[in-house]
Amino acid sequence: MKLSVWTYEGPPHVGAIRVATGMKKVHLVLHAPQGDTYADLLFTMIERRNHRPPVTYTTFQARDLGSDTATLFKTACLDAYNRFKPDLLLVGASCTAELIQDDPGGLAEALGLPIPVVALELPSYQRKENFGADETFYQIVRRLAVPVERSENITCNLIGPTALGFRHRDDIVELTKLLDDLGIDVNVCAPMGATPADIAHLGRAHFNVLMYPETGELACRHLERHLDQPFTKTVPIGVGATADFIREIGTIIGKPDLAPSEQSRLPWYSASVDSTYLTGKRVFLFGDGTHVMTAARIARDEIGFDVVGLGCFNREMARPLRSFAKSMGLEALITEDYLEVEKTIAELSPELILGTQMERHIGKRLGIPCAVISAPVHVQDFPARYSPQMGPEGANVIFDTWVHPLVMGLEEHLLTMFRDDFEFSDSAGPSHHAAHTPNQSVNPTAAVHQQSAEIIWLQDAESELRKIPFFVRGKARRNTEKYAADKGFAEISIDTLYEAKAHYAR
Repeated sequence: MKLSVWTYEGPPHVGAIRVATGMKKVHLVLHAPQGDTYADLLFTMIERRNHRPPVTYTTFQARDLGSDTATLFKTACLDAYNRFKPDLLLVGASCTAELIQDDPGGLAEALGLPIPVVALELPSYQRKENFGADETFYQIVRRLAVPVERSENITCNLIGPTALGFRHRDDIVELTKLLDDLGIDVNVCAPMGATPADIAHLGRAHFNVLMYPETGELACRHLERHLDQPFTKTVPIGVGATADFIREIGTIIGKPDLAPSEQSRLPWYSASVDSTYLTGKRVFLFGDGTHVMTAARIARDEIGFDVVGLGCFNREMARPLRSFAKSMGLEALITEDYLEVEKTIAELSPELILGTQMERHIGKRLGIPCAVISAPVHVQDFPARYSPQMGPEGANVIFDTWVHPLVMGLEEHLLTMFRDDFEFSDSAGPSHHAAHTPNQSVNPTAAVHQQSAEIIWLQDAESELRKIPFFVRGKARRNTEKYAADKGFAEISIDTLYEAKAHYAR
């Protein structure tokens, strides 16, 4: 475990909170010190949730460590049951409380509560948030799901959506609409929106739709083994993946001719005249494994981007992502270190980043546009509007979201045409800042422009550099400076610029 300014995933008990918060009539009692009680902030501020997460903390302090913290935990369990009257109680410990070894599960069972109690064993120092959500939901399903008679009509369960998930709320709506269009009803959606009684009726469905492997695969595998329910392996994000998803369902239920009535408009958008400026744009992707793999397929096959790199932070998805990256002729970056991600992006110099809120900040630092495709995210990525990622409408939303940060074809042409105009020159600030006031202009009579302590750019070279499109200008500058340094040049002239270009073009 290490301290970090940013982290892609929280500890596993945050995953448990995501499951409990998504469900109804469930309460989580967390053995945790004062200071670990940040769930309210996460769910009410970031997700704009209109009620507090169902979590009770023991909030022991330093002075409590010399007394009986076990009694403190048992009191918290009884108080939570009497106050909230849940149908299921989850008990666990945060990272710090895990060191005390008070055995929350055994303490809670000894209370003899008249409801099921699920003890969570979440190794805080080996695993992370997505594992915590996956394991928590699996333990709930393992405890409550039992064989029941199948429904008369063909039904399925939606498995995997949780609180604080990236567009999970809207994906549920979109996928429910898509399945209804195919003549399939949703039996239960879980964890999001499900009660313990719903979990007991999971067995009524004929199959399961695994929406997010990070948070639902353990439960799906358990249901497949013990309730004989197959589950889908395709995540329907993008036009091609949605078509594959429908074919997979057809195979599962024995109806190979399944077809939806609603089609996405993304293929039309991608083929439109002005969208040709998207073709060949170099893109780098980073996030959770599921969203990165589906986004990479859309980027390459449905929009025409050139995927130059991809990776994920959740090591549980490392093997499938490495295999997927290999099929694209790439090597996957598997890391939890955002500084390593930033270094990779700087080296690749893509024209667009598709990532998390971390990559959005990295893009701002490097001057590269970014669209968010995966958690972790901030409040602006929980929009009030309907904004799914899955299904036909999800493909439309993705196209709009990814295109928005880019300079469109006609816009790029006009910016180039009027580059010498005071308002559109590189020395001008954004038009919506400071009432169109341009930055301090560069003196055209100045002989040189100081780029760094070691390298001096001559004015003719600076002027020529500004003619290079903005999205590759940074890479051109770095390559030229490296070339000059390798050759021992103290100044960069226009000749040096073109020599460097020829050198790196070989």
